[in-house]
Amino acid sequence: MDRVGITIGGIIVYDYIKIIDNYPKVGQLANILSMGYSVGGAVPNTLIDLARMDNTIFLQAIGMIGNDEAGKYVLEILKKNNINTEMVYIQNNAATSFTDDVVIESTGERTFFHYRGANTLLDISHFDFAKIHSKILHIGYPLLLDRLDSEDIQYGTKLARLFSIAQKQNIETSIDLVSENSDRFSKIVPPALKYTDYCTINEIEASLTTNIPLRNITGKLIINNMKKVCFKLKEMGVRRWVIVHCPEGAFALDEDDNYYIQPSFDLPKDYIKGTVGAGDAFCAGILYSVYQGWNMSTALKVGTASATACLSKSGTTDGISNIKNMMKLFDYFPPRKLGE
Repeated sequence: MDRVGITIGGIIVYDYIKIIDNYPKVGQLANILSMGYSVGGAVPNTLIDLARMDNTIFLQAIGMIGNDEAGKYVLEILKKNNINTEMVYIQNNAATSFTDDVVIESTGERTFFHYRGANTLLDISHFDFAKIHSKILHIGYPLLLDRLDSEDIQYGTKLARLFSIAQKQNIETSIDLVSENSDRFSKIVPPALKYTDYCTINEIEASLTTNIPLRNITGKLIINNMKKVCFKLKEMGVRRWVIVHCPEGAFALDEDDNYYIQPSFDLPKDYIKGTVGAGDAFCAGILYSVYQGWNMSTALKVGTASATACLSKSGTTDGISNIKNMMKLFDYFPPRKLGE
C-alpha cells in the first residue's frame, strides 16, 4: 500500500480562552479583559495547522466528543478544514472535554484548567487500521488518555501496543505529550517510546520523562543538559527523531544521532498575543517536514516558524498560514541569543 496523508489521534478539546490582567494569589481577584472560544487539543489544533500549511494533504482525525454543542462545534470546524472525521466518535455518556485557557495579557503566560470528559474513553478499538491509509500516525497527548495510558501486560501500556500495531503496518509513529504536574511520566511515557519514530515534546515533558533537569532554580534553561536529554530519549527507544522545544529554541537528534540547535526568534515585546497552541503548531511543522521528506535542519526551521506564527494571535490556530508565508518570518526577526 502506498500510504498518503497524516492521521492524528488523541485529545479533542473545546477551549474557553480568557485573557486576564494578572494571575492572582489564592483568595484574590484578577480581571478578565476578554474572552473567546476555539477548538483545542492535539487533534484539532495540529490537523487544522497542517490544513492551513498545505491543503493538498489528506488529513484524518481520531478521537472522542460528547453529544453536545461543544462537540458539534469541534466536528463542524474539522469538516470545514476538509479533515476526515469518520473516526471521531460521538459519546452519549460523556461530555466533550474542555479547557479553560487563562492567559496573562502582558506576558502571554498561560495556565490550563482541564475537564477530561470524553477523551478518557478513547481506546485501541477506535483505531480502525482498515481505514487508516496515512503515512504517519501522531498521538497527543498521553497522560490525558486514560484508556490508552492504562497497563498492558505485554507492551507496558495500550498506547505502546497501538504504536506496535501501526509500525507493523508500515505506519510511522509520532508522539507529543502534555505538561502535566505529576510524577506519572516515568511510568506512562517510556513504554510508548519503544515504538515511537518521532518524539516532539517540550522541555518540561522531556525533563519529567528522563529525570534530567532542564531549568535551574531561577528558571534559566540548562542548555548543557539538552543533548543529554535527547540521547536519553533515544536510549528509551525513539527510533528516528527526538526534538525538545522550549521558548528559547529547539534541540534535536536525527536518525543518525546528529545534534541540532535551532534558536527561536528574538521577538518584539508586543508580538506575542497568546501562547495557546504554539506547541501544537511547532509539532505540525515537524510532521509536515517529515511527510515531505525534509531533513532535521529544515524541520526545525519550519517548526520554529509555525510556532512563531501561532504566537501572533490569541486563538490556537488563527496565526497559521501556508508554509511559504510563515518561512518569511526568518527575514523579519533575528534569532535569539541562547545562553543570555
